[in-house]
Amino acid sequence: MNYKIVTRKLSPYVYIAPAMAIFALFLFFPFFKTIYLSLFKTNKMGQAKLFVGAGNYSELLSSASFFNSLFVTVVFVVIVVSVSMLLGLITAVLCNQSFPGIRIFSTAYALPMAIASSSAAMIFKIMLHPAIGIVNKILGLHINWISDPRYALICVALLTAWLNSGINFLYFSAGLSNIDEVIYERASVDGASSFQKFFRLTLPGLSPILFYTLVVNIIQAFQSFGQVKVLTMGGPGESTNLIVYSIYRDAFFNYRFGSAAAQSVILFIIIMVLTLCMFRLEKKGVHY
Repeated sequence: MNYKIVTRKLSPYVYIAPAMAIFALFLFFPFFKTIYLSLFKTNKMGQAKLFVGAGNYSELLSSASFFNSLFVTVVFVVIVVSVSMLLGLITAVLCNQSFPGIRIFSTAYALPMAIASSSAAMIFKIMLHPAIGIVNKILGLHINWISDPRYALICVALLTAWLNSGINFLYFSAGLSNIDEVIYERASVDGASSFQKFFRLTLPGLSPILFYTLVVNIIQAFQSFGQVKVLTMGGPGESTNLIVYSIYRDAFFNYRFGSAAAQSVILFIIIMVLTLCMFRLEKKGVHY
């Protein structure tokens, strides 16, 4: 009898053990190893050699380059999140109608989610080429878009926003399908206009999806890397030196793994604080 009770109590842990082992190997161990390395100066192999405590953090907090990286990242995140969510919402509303060819349009709007960021960046780089790029040809301009500090960050942000708009389209499409059509019919009977229906019915009905999409998009935007690596490599100057690319450059170009680890920890804290703040505000703006 005791054996059966023990088996019953232990069986759930046996089932989750493989998943926990994978998490421990690929998530928990790298996380704690990063915190550990952030307290040390390392050699070129990334091995901890000299304990400096908070030295790496104090060095970062006194670095103009690091604060520039934070500022650039915040601007980038704001552009990416706002544009990608707006694109996803507009396309989802447009496709929430019944007309011939709707499946073709839906596939086209969702397609960016299936494209790798590096591949899209290579195509985008050709499109923005100052001599042969289609953008300059159409607009009749001669701008070197990704080599000009005034435009480089915007170009990378718009590419990222387009890539993220595909998954946002699917999120919003799913949310729109869950809104009862009866409330629109009642609003029409009461004489509500299309704009009133959108702002009074559609947006409140989408608020849970909007909140979830906002959180996911912010996290994804902070982690953007491939398009920066292909398009600008953090330049010109440091105008597109996002914090993730700064981590990559410090670790694999300057071999300052301790500093890179400290930046990773700071990035984690920023994302965690933002996420917690958004969940605190969830009750005020989200209607279930």
